[in-house]
Amino acid sequence: MGALPRSFRPTHPPPGAAVRRTRKSPLSTLLARLAALVGLVVLGALCPGTAQAAQEPGVQATGLHISNGRLVEGNGNDFVMRGVNHAHTWYPNELDSLADIKAQGANTVRVVLADGHRWTANSAADVADVIAQCKANRLICVLEVHDTTGYGEDSAAGTLDQAADYWIGLKDVLAGQENYIVINIGNEPWGNTDPAGWTAPTIAAIKKLRNAGFEHTIMVDAPNWGQDWQQVMRTNAQAVYAADTTGNLIFSIHMYSVFDTAAEVTDYLNAFVSAKLPILIGEFGGPADQWGDPDEDTMMATAQQLGLGYLAWSWSGNTDPVLDLVLNFDPARMTSWGQRVFNGANGIAQTAKEATVFGGGSTDTQAPTAPGTPTASVVTATSAHLSWTASSDNVGVAGYDVVRVSGGTETKVAASTTSSVTVTGLSAGTAYSFAVYARDAAGNRSARSATVSVTTADTPAGSCSVGYRVVGEWQGGFQGEIVIRNTGTAAVTGWRLGFTFADGQTVSTMWGGTAAQSGGAVTVTPASYTNTIAAGGAVTLGFIGGKGATNTAPAAFTLNGAACVNG
Repeated sequence: MGALPRSFRPTHPPPGAAVRRTRKSPLSTLLARLAALVGLVVLGALCPGTAQAAQEPGVQATGLHISNGRLVEGNGNDFVMRGVNHAHTWYPNELDSLADIKAQGANTVRVVLADGHRWTANSAADVADVIAQCKANRLICVLEVHDTTGYGEDSAAGTLDQAADYWIGLKDVLAGQENYIVINIGNEPWGNTDPAGWTAPTIAAIKKLRNAGFEHTIMVDAPNWGQDWQQVMRTNAQAVYAADTTGNLIFSIHMYSVFDTAAEVTDYLNAFVSAKLPILIGEFGGPADQWGDPDEDTMMATAQQLGLGYLAWSWSGNTDPVLDLVLNFDPARMTSWGQRVFNGANGIAQTAKEATVFGGGSTDTQAPTAPGTPTASVVTATSAHLSWTASSDNVGVAGYDVVRVSGGTETKVAASTTSSVTVTGLSAGTAYSFAVYARDAAGNRSARSATVSVTTADTPAGSCSVGYRVVGEWQGGFQGEIVIRNTGTAAVTGWRLGFTFADGQTVSTMWGGTAAQSGGAVTVTPASYTNTIAAGGAVTLGFIGGKGATNTAPAAFTLNGAACVNG
């Protein structure tokens, strides 16, 4: 299939590239923040009309546009993006995923495209089909060129000027779609090398598109692989915004391990909101790694509090599936990361509102009838298939929400546009109670169905293999990697890995799990994002260890007490 999608890392290196991580220097971070603060103060002093300029663009877009620092629809209704990223250019045969993304409650999808500089360009016909499929699935579509990723640091990356030329070549396809699409000029268009160089090319690309007659809302990504940890976009945001004569420009910050504290998240987003500069979280992750643990809870909560959009990375197809929301593009195999994004606090299903251009926000006030009592079938150790009698509605049922009921509390666990769904991520040998709500396009929700009780099967033992390798060594230390594969036919949840070091090695830091050690014996329990190992799937752990003169690999591994095959 051509180039493979990126391997996981918070700053998203291009496929096959050497891993580059964004590490924060305390001094450089402090200086960057001081520069940002001074920049905002100076701008406030020199440009008292900033807020007014944001409210009164010279030429208002015909569809989605910016008003008073916020993204609104053509009719003036506020539109808050709640959705995910989809790697279309690497998986062109997975466009049906848009229907699955919509079924989980999303109102927006950010679609990865290529302009031909690094990956095969998506043709005009293909882009037209993407737009048509977004509209058919009632999704606002953010289109982005990915070839620009890491420019200035990655020699294979394209320029924003080249990306602008690509969009101009698609003008016939994009014109007239201003109600439905946003043009994200280029993904993460600068690396960590001299990120100050981001500003001028960004302004030039914006002007090039406006001079070519584009009226769409334009989105621009930050430098530093999208994470702006040196505050270049934040400091220069007003100048960039002012360069767009229409005022229809929105900034996109990507939040991964650079944003690992609540203060960093809230400080960054509030700075833009206070300046009436439109912003959203164009990508974000939650699973921890050795470079930090992104604070996705604060990202999602702050976005909800401030009414800002967010788009999670990514639906499926990452080389390392730690950031896959579903595995192998199968919505029935939702990961713990997917459950967090779609069904957790401030998640998509709870907060997304469909764009009014598709009929959302109507005057319909009549709720659907209650669904029938669900029945359970195909119950495994970690999943259960539920089905129910469909609801009826005066306008039409848009979908169903499945909740887990425990005493007087409810937790949403799945969503569906049909009268059945497979609930995943359950624990083996555990009793659950589930019920269903129906909802219509206007957001009216039915009464709750009666509940069904389900007890999951016990986890099968011994269906596993473990691969162990030393990634690198140095005097007194080494980096190791462990891959746990589930060779069974049912998912394994809440696992416990055991092994023994023979040469006195010690685990000092681990990502993907938590290690406890007694002598040479090591027991590992999962992180939230590795808690479930799908049938036929795998999870990867990494660690930093101490060693002496020899570093023999463990001879045997157990998973939940059962022996695993080595290799």
